[in-house]
Amino acid sequence: MSRRLVIAGGGHAHMLTLAHLEEFVEKGFEVTVIGPDTHHYYSGMGPGMLGGTYRPEEIRFATRDLVEKKGGLFKQAKVVGIHPVERTVTLNSGEVIPYDVLSCNLGSQVPDELVQGSLDDIFPVKPIEGLYRAKQRILELGAKKEIRIAVVGGGPSAVEIAGNIWRPGQEPGMRQPAITVFAGRSLLPRHPAGVRRRASASLAARSIKVIKNSRVQQIQTGQITDTEGATHEFDLIFIAVGVRPNRLIGNSGIPTGPQGGMLVNRYLHSTKYEHIFGGGDCIDFQDRPLDKVGVYAVRQNPILKHNLMASLTGERLLPFKPGGQYLLIFNLGNGTGILKKWSIVLNGRVSFLIKDWIDRRFMRTFQSFE
Repeated sequence: MSRRLVIAGGGHAHMLTLAHLEEFVEKGFEVTVIGPDTHHYYSGMGPGMLGGTYRPEEIRFATRDLVEKKGGLFKQAKVVGIHPVERTVTLNSGEVIPYDVLSCNLGSQVPDELVQGSLDDIFPVKPIEGLYRAKQRILELGAKKEIRIAVVGGGPSAVEIAGNIWRPGQEPGMRQPAITVFAGRSLLPRHPAGVRRRASASLAARSIKVIKNSRVQQIQTGQITDTEGATHEFDLIFIAVGVRPNRLIGNSGIPTGPQGGMLVNRYLHSTKYEHIFGGGDCIDFQDRPLDKVGVYAVRQNPILKHNLMASLTGERLLPFKPGGQYLLIFNLGNGTGILKKWSIVLNGRVSFLIKDWIDRRFMRTFQSFE
């Protein structure tokens, strides 16, 4: 019987493996890729899609088409259970898929404990494809009246979402929405003063209100309640309070790290189960904490590809080295960005153009394999 590789999630950390899937197939391995959608959206360009800079087809990969073109089997489903002792995964359809080697890139999710009731006109920033529906809703309502929009969160995602919500209001026939950011303790508290100052100035210049030192206690359709008991009425609410790894890992009895992700060693496999690998937001790297940013998933690509093959063939594994300081650029939604690396902080049109060039190049690279 040929050995079986199961890839759970077609995210950023699996892109190189998917692009060269035929290498596994040609060696006689059975490859099954499981994903909730036929396409995977690139999170780094999600806010730009919300703001209208990018069309949906510009920021997504055709996962199913790629997998089938390379000789693998694609299953559109969600993994709801991982059974490391039996070496099987269970899908939401009830189907059980056996594996010899499993690789997880299950991503992250926005905590939803604050939400009471349905998600009508409430948009978590993930999954990314939901931001396109949010944009359509902004255009629908904003053509009729001035709408009020809230963004809950004070991190980079909240800044990018708030800035890009502003942009549809510049369309002909649109009324500019009134945008409020509930930033918690402060805006971008983990970033240098220069970044915070530039982000605050950009939002303020567009009359985007930032409420600090106020925490949200409850969210429901049309309304936010803060911890002081005050209520605030809104037409649309975005939740950008940070992300956490998929709960599936811990619920499956696989050891997790301090952030709740699968605890992996330097070879990117589980510290307990050598046949289970992982990358991206769903892991906690044992050697040191890694920020939940796409750059680490991209850097994990070649190591995961090599180590999955090596695990199937019995060859030597390679260690993952996270690398040094990464380039961080925020898309502010008005054609400008904030760039930070080392002690350098720049803002303006050039910063956005650098991000746009990097993102489009990344997309072209992997879309070319489709």
